[in-house]
Amino acid sequence: MPAPQVRSVNIGSFTAQAGRWGPVRTGIVKTPVDVVEVTDPVVRKGAVPGVVGDVIASKEHHGGRFQAVYAVAREELDRWADEIGRDLPDGAFGENLTTTGLDVDGSVLGSRWRVGTAVLEVCGPRVPCQKFARHMAVPRWVRRFSERGRTGAYLMVVEPGQIRPGDRIEVTDVPDHGVTVPELFAAIGGDAGARDRVLAAGCVNDPVAREELARRQAR
Repeated sequence: MPAPQVRSVNIGSFTAQAGRWGPVRTGIVKTPVDVVEVTDPVVRKGAVPGVVGDVIASKEHHGGRFQAVYAVAREELDRWADEIGRDLPDGAFGENLTTTGLDVDGSVLGSRWRVGTAVLEVCGPRVPCQKFARHMAVPRWVRRFSERGRTGAYLMVVEPGQIRPGDRIEVTDVPDHGVTVPELFAAIGGDAGARDRVLAAGCVNDPVAREELARRQAR
């Protein structure tokens, strides 16, 4: 397998989708650019967490410190392209980083990546929504994507910096609890065993997600 690297960096602009009650704004349509800058308000006062210049249409459900950057493996896009019978360009899932040579979905929560001049930390899975389904226009997309369980990974910005296509991805730290992104996705989806393992490991850094899982466990 080739050395892990960034194949493409992608940002979005507002576009409109046809929704049940009329046009819906979305930022899911991403296109490749030459370089992106990633920031975080904790390490750079006043910054908005995420990719500078990217847009987030629904800030209630997307974005924030623990969903600052979204990464998807090119290998996963290729697998889906074969299954649905059409090309999927870099950025097709609305990802900011399209990678090669890295098992993004095998990442352990809390792992750190040095990419370009930035350091990123793996936080969790992408949970598919209806905007994603409309964007893909594939029958039963949310269910199929969820059953596959390889969602790509959301990352937070530990050290701000710039990322370019061709930059090496160096995994610098991997926690020993071993809980992966798909396991957290399974827990979010209602798998009680996965939920208990995730909570016991104490590896969910997003307090909203952690508290929701704890409430479910208490019930």
